[in-house]
Amino acid sequence: MSAHGSTSRTPAAASAATRRYNTFLLLVSGLGGLLYGIDVGIIGGAYPYLEATSGFTPGQLSDVVAAVLLGSVFSTLFAGMLADWLGRRTLMGLSGLAFALSIPVIALSHGLGSLLMGRLLQGVSAGLIGVVVPLYLAECLAASHRGRGTAIFQWMLTLGIVAAALVGMYFSYRVDAVAKMADPAALFRFKEHAWRGIFWVSLPPGVVFVLGSLMVTESPRWLFRRGQRQRAHDALLRSRTPEQAALELEEMDASARNAANAAGAQAQDGRTGESLLRRKYVIPFLLACAILACNTATGVNSIIGYNTGILIESGLSDLSAHWGYVIFTCVNFLMTSVGMALVDRKGRRFLIILGTAGIIVAESFVGILFKTTESGSVDCRSAVQAMVGPGEQLSLRFDPDTAQKLLAAQGNTGSGTGSGAANRIDSRRASLAIIYSYGDFTAATDFARSDDTAATPVEITRANCLPANRIEALFRNPFADLNAARSAPLRIQKALVGEVPQPGHGWLVALGIYAFMALYAMGPGVVVWLALSELMPTRIRSNGMSIALLINQLVSTTLAAIFLPFVARHGYSSMFFLFAAFTLVYFLVATLFLPETKGKTLEEIEAHFAGKAVAGV
Repeated sequence: MSAHGSTSRTPAAASAATRRYNTFLLLVSGLGGLLYGIDVGIIGGAYPYLEATSGFTPGQLSDVVAAVLLGSVFSTLFAGMLADWLGRRTLMGLSGLAFALSIPVIALSHGLGSLLMGRLLQGVSAGLIGVVVPLYLAECLAASHRGRGTAIFQWMLTLGIVAAALVGMYFSYRVDAVAKMADPAALFRFKEHAWRGIFWVSLPPGVVFVLGSLMVTESPRWLFRRGQRQRAHDALLRSRTPEQAALELEEMDASARNAANAAGAQAQDGRTGESLLRRKYVIPFLLACAILACNTATGVNSIIGYNTGILIESGLSDLSAHWGYVIFTCVNFLMTSVGMALVDRKGRRFLIILGTAGIIVAESFVGILFKTTESGSVDCRSAVQAMVGPGEQLSLRFDPDTAQKLLAAQGNTGSGTGSGAANRIDSRRASLAIIYSYGDFTAATDFARSDDTAATPVEITRANCLPANRIEALFRNPFADLNAARSAPLRIQKALVGEVPQPGHGWLVALGIYAFMALYAMGPGVVVWLALSELMPTRIRSNGMSIALLINQLVSTTLAAIFLPFVARHGYSSMFFLFAAFTLVYFLVATLFLPETKGKTLEEIEAHFAGKAVAGV
């Protein structure tokens, strides 16, 4: 740059340009979080209308829901390798393009194949975004802003979930208005329009994210590792002062020299490369994996996914439970904002410890509330088994009369009072959950309520229980005999009838869940993406993040798979107590092993795990 150019760009102007670029950088990256949140939440609003109009079997609908998770797991596994090969910015653009392409594939689909393809593509996008955006932010932002900047990804993710819930609520009101016309054909057509419309609404953010990815610089650390030192320095200058850029570039040079010296020493000893089993790689990798696994083990994804069902079973009406879920997503969004404001002031370790301690209390509180109502449940499996027809299936409308018949077999007098457990259950406000099996495969129904006049019958069929093919059977139960199960009789293992609590109890449960979400959002929810990107050394950061996030998703998948059967067998109380126990492990890991990384450059954090004496680390 000429002397004239240097003087024409004053320090104030340069500082303003830096602030504008950082704001734009956060906006683009935040859109990545928004897409991730939409990926997570959009199916919740679309599912009821897809179920009503598609003609798919329950197994096929489950495949549609799970396709996003499968695509995400697959892409997460390769995201780190792709980020190293193509670059962070390029992969961000490709992940946004995958999302944008998935929407028309889904919304214009007229069969299971194209719908599954679109959902898989949406999952691929989510998996790539979950790795590359936090990675990009960690490598591009200055240490003083990295915490708040990376937290914007989680903040926009929660906004995506809120937006998906509100879009679903908007279409539910429109469906309700059409239903009042009493025209079944018109209602069917509008429900089909509704699920397609819900997906179309999510297209614009994907397009904007792709365009924004073309306008940001590549990661300076990726450029440096590729030998492009000058481009790395130029990239640093867009988001830092010249002094900060020079200092970080010097730290990169020092880190590279240390690595070269270590490689030279190993070559003299007859070794060909630096072992990845060294302390500076193993400890941060294991710590990041533990934090990612524990983060999901708090039950956050299950509580989000089954939130409405939890609130209905706690005593709220269907409409109150849906509004309760909207409030829940808003709490998530607002408290993430609080976490963003605190993460660079109070530090990562402080927020995780505070959040996990509060989560343990909140989940234990909800567990105790459910325990007080579940302790009076009655097992009516013999009475339900007697209702099974010759086709080895059951269709049971659970209304007050049916509830009374089931309870009468256990000694219910119909009064709702008395000394026996069955006598204390009012058949007008009863709930039913059935665990059943065909051969080696077990399934559970959702909770049904006798006071829900619009509820569909409880359906137990072989198709709802058995896996669709041998591959799915292998994952469900590797020791099961699928052929034998296809002709095995229906066995009712449990049929738990309990009393639905009063609405006051439901709102207490809702407050406990809101407390859980508030503490998670301002602590682990914000810090988890920082832990994923900050703890990993530069050499293994991209691939290490992929593996850690894959572990996170596997834990999430496992919990989602066992949630309903576990709740049907043991109750919501046991599930929340289990989540609280997992969170206790999380609290101990953070308290005993997690270092504070606030205000440290990535090179300083790496030096800490290498055991080097670096001032302030």
